Formats: sequence, structure tokens, C-alpha cells
Amino acid sequence: MLLIHAERFEYSVRERALPSAEELDGLKPQLSLDNALVAFVTVEEGDEGNLPSVSERACDEIVEVHRRVGASAVVVYPYAHLSNRLASSAKALEALKAVERGLRARGVEVYRAPFGWYKEFMIRCYGHPLAEVFKVIEPSQAKAAPQPPSREERAREYAILTPSGELLPVSEYERFESELFRALVEREVLKKPAAGGRPRYLDYCKKFGIEWEPMSDLGHMRFSPEALVMVNAVAEYSWRCANELGIPVLRVKGTNMFDLSVPAVKQHAELYGDRLYEIRVGGKSLILRYAACHQQFAMMKDWLISYRHLPLGVFELADSYRLEQPGELLLCFRLRKFTMPDLHILCRDLEEAKEVSLKVHEKIYEEIKKLGHDYVSIYNTTRSFLEGNRDFLAKLVEMEGKPALVHFVEEGKYYWVLNVEYNIIDVLGRPREIGTFQIDVGNAERFNITYVDERGERHHPVIIHTALIGSIERYIYATLDKAARMEAEGRPPRLPTWLSPIQVRVIPVTRDYLEYAEAVASELERAGIRADVDDRDETLARRVRDAEVKWVPYVVVVGKREVESGLLSVRVRGEGEAKMTVEELRDRVLGELEGYPKVPLYMPRRVSDRPAF
Repeated sequence: MLLIHAERFEYSVRERALPSAEELDGLKPQLSLDNALVAFVTVEEGDEGNLPSVSERACDEIVEVHRRVGASAVVVYPYAHLSNRLASSAKALEALKAVERGLRARGVEVYRAPFGWYKEFMIRCYGHPLAEVFKVIEPSQAKAAPQPPSREERAREYAILTPSGELLPVSEYERFESELFRALVEREVLKKPAAGGRPRYLDYCKKFGIEWEPMSDLGHMRFSPEALVMVNAVAEYSWRCANELGIPVLRVKGTNMFDLSVPAVKQHAELYGDRLYEIRVGGKSLILRYAACHQQFAMMKDWLISYRHLPLGVFELADSYRLEQPGELLLCFRLRKFTMPDLHILCRDLEEAKEVSLKVHEKIYEEIKKLGHDYVSIYNTTRSFLEGNRDFLAKLVEMEGKPALVHFVEEGKYYWVLNVEYNIIDVLGRPREIGTFQIDVGNAERFNITYVDERGERHHPVIIHTALIGSIERYIYATLDKAARMEAEGRPPRLPTWLSPIQVRVIPVTRDYLEYAEAVASELERAGIRADVDDRDETLARRVRDAEVKWVPYVVVVGKREVESGLLSVRVRGEGEAKMTVEELRDRVLGELEGYPKVPLYMPRRVSDRPAF
């Protein structure tokens, strides 16, 4: 199957291609659709012995992509050009009809193009990372594929927990005023498609030099000097956030490769199944780690930890690797290599872990609100943990100020008893998980991590896992999504000043004022502000426009009047022009940087000294 998310798709039947072409009764000889997922399907000879299972698996794959891209409808289009091992016409038509029925049964609006006819078609593809997906459904895969749960079965796996501690069936979600919460339920539980469209943030990524690396494996990114400023600023900020919880935190660093022959490593890795990067070196099977757990746990087990040290945090900026499927990859959001600011907090017992979790929960919400977003949460837990800890969970929900979606998981299946996923609802109406925390009751024993209590006895601590601001890349994604929302509301999109690659751009009217422009930039740079000088031989209007295109928060134009008066002409993004001295500009920018890291500029100060990125 070749799945294409089409901004526009049209076809018209022309003439019979096969004597066995199906009759057109009930089918559309012409069709025009906007925002459609077009499934070009080839049925192969190997599929014939297992058509029901193959068709079901094909439906699963189409529905998943349909949900992710937010298409309004699916077109099943017979297409014999993806293989040279074609099934018989009768079996091919049988499979296509089965796919059509299966999609309709799942609540998808579906159209099937007539089989056995020559057709002309026109397609305009959106061009985002999920817009073109190739899927191969193997009969052996299809036999083992579990049947997807029905909507009613999914609903029984979920409940709503209100701020007052009331547990409600998920069917009552529409009674709540929170649009974010309703969107979460409709996408996660009911699988209703979002509005769809091309994500605007992808254009912003291009603007700042955030790209896929075409010379690497799929899902790996590269960053221009401007983008690297953002990455390193977020990385340093994540360390600051960890230190604001009010507990001692140690920062560590380690390797990204671990030996699967170590039982603890193997047991933990098995939870991630086929999402592992596995390599063989010198007869050993090694995995690239998918979080900071392995390295931090390997160190903790060797430490002499007293109850007096607890709660104790251990932090690492960890390169993490997960073998996501090609069709799932999304720039800055779903990656095969990403950076996690992982924090693990050792606690004496479950009660202490619950107390610390309240601080973690509060901090996670505090940070997303600084970006102008709000979270809606999914609480993954067992029914027994909920019943035994209802007051604790209700307190978490009360802090959110809106309901949370509870997802019930199998008893004893996971090493955690609570796993909270914090989702923003992006500008296209899709839930996007950014922050997380878990209460882990299994890994301390698995890795033999212990502490000594007041009586000198050893115990396994309870471990909180969290990435307070999410991965570095997803935090940037959330920031860019906020900018997309600003643009959708008719406001100039921008980044927070602390994250803007260039915070102040100084533009001399002519080269006669270049020395003065350099002096202004030097004054700002001494204060830790990223300032550059656009000295190019371009018109003033062109240089001002280029600064606006780059979303520079403060653009300073200097000429004769500014030199003589000592007052700078400053364009403040989203506000207009203002007059201020260098000191006033410096103090204003520093006020916006308070509490945030100051990362230097990673390129020459003069714009003329830089190549085009």
C-alpha cells in the first residue's frame, strides 16, 4: 500500500481495463475530495490464502495513518503497479471490498474506486513527513495480528477522574467545559480524526535550520548554528528545572550502549520490544539505550545511599534511541534519536514517592504554562492502584483544575504503578505528549539499588522517572506549536526571547555607522545577550525584513539621528517601534531572560561573515 495524504484528489473512470471489471452500480465513476488519505493498494498472490487477516491488518494500518494525519476521508484505490506478483482479479476485488467494509465498520468515511477500469486521476500531496507512507502487509504478520478493540471495548479501558475525585465513565466526557480534555478523549479513546492539514511548525523548523539528516538513518536530525542555540538553551534550562524541586540532585553522564547478556538490562529492554536499536559487536548483543535508566541505575547500584540522602535526584541529558516506524516519524516530535533530560528520584517508599510526585506534577504544569500552553493528562494505572490511592490521584487532578483521562492497564504487567502522560493539544487538534512521570516499584530490585535505613537494614527505594519539560526536541516542538497558534490567531509568531537564536539585531543605516552598531552589540553581548550586526550591502528595508523573517525580538536601526541623540530606534516584535537608550534596551532584554540560561551566539557576529544555511 502507498498511502498519500492529499490536499486534493480527483479521479474519473475512462474505460474497462479487464473483462472482469466490476460493474459501476453503487460506485462513484468520478470523485473529488479535499484532505483525503488515498490508499493505493496492490493485492499480491501470496495474500490469497489469508485474505481476511491481510485485509484486517491493512485496515489497521490505514486507520492509524488516517488518525495521525487527520484526513477527512479515505479513498481505497486499486493500483496494480506496486508489485509484479498480482493476485487473481477475483481475490483482489474480494480483498479491496473487505478493506472498504473494515474501514467503514471502524467509523471511517471511505470511498472505493472501481476495480478493473482505466482511470485518470489528479493528486496534490500535502508534503509533510507523514504525507507519503509505504506499507507492506505480509500474510505471516496478518495471522499474528491481534484484532483491534471495538470502540465500546476501548471505552471500558478508560474512565474520567474529576478534580473532586469522582470516577465517571468516559462516555460522559462531553459534560466538561474543557475543550482540551474533550479533544483528548475524542482522539485517544474514540479515535475521531482531527481537522488535518499541513503542520505549520514544519516551516518554522526550516526557518531556524532544524532538519532531518538525509545521510543518516531515518528519524535522525541535524541543527544549524541558530537551531543549536535553541537546543543547548533548552538543555541547560532542563537542568535548572530539576534543581527547582527542592531536593538534592546529582548530575551524571555515561554511555549509550548496554550489554543484553546482563539480566537486568535484558529484562528492562524487553518492555520495548521491536523499538530497540540492537547491534552485534565481538559476539555480544548490545542495545542503544532508549532512556537514561540503564546508565543511572548502573551507577546507583554501586553507591552507598543512606535514608538521610532521600529523596535524592539523579539527572542526565541522555541520547536516546528508539526504532520508531518510518510512517510514524515526525520532525522534532517522533524521532529515532532524541535527547532526554531524564531525572530519577529515589524515595524511601511509596508514601514518600507520592509526596515528591506532587512537587513533580506541579513543576511540569508550571513549565508548560510558561510557554502559553496547558496540558491534559492521561493517568495510566491499574484499577487496584486507583482504588487504593484515590485521594492521591484526585489531588493530582485537582492541581490540574480539569478532569484527567484514566487508562487502566493489566495488573503487574509494568514496573510502574502510575505513568502520567502530559499532552498538549496542538494547533491541528491532535494530542501531543510532551512531559511524563512514573512511579517505579520494580527497577530498584531488578538493578539491585538499595539504601540503608535507620536500623542499618537495606531496602529497595521507589523510583520516580520524569522528564519535567519533555525531551529537548519535543519542548522545542511545543514552543513552535505555540507560535503556530499565535499566527492562526492573527498575531506575529515569535519565540520566547530566551530561546530566540538572535535576541537583538543591530542594523546600521550605512557603513558609516557600522562602528557604532558594533559598539551597541558589544555592550549587549557583555551582558550575556545574543546580539549580531547586519552589515550586508543590502537595502535597509531588506535587512529589516530579513530580521522580521527570523523573528528577532528586538531590531535596532542606527543612523545619524541615533548616534547624535543616544536614543536607539528599536522595533519590538509584536509591539511596534520604541525609543530607548542602550542601557534601557539591555535592561529590558535582561528582564525577559531572568531565570533562563544565557547561551552564546554560535556564529560570527557580522551577518556578512556567515554562509547561507
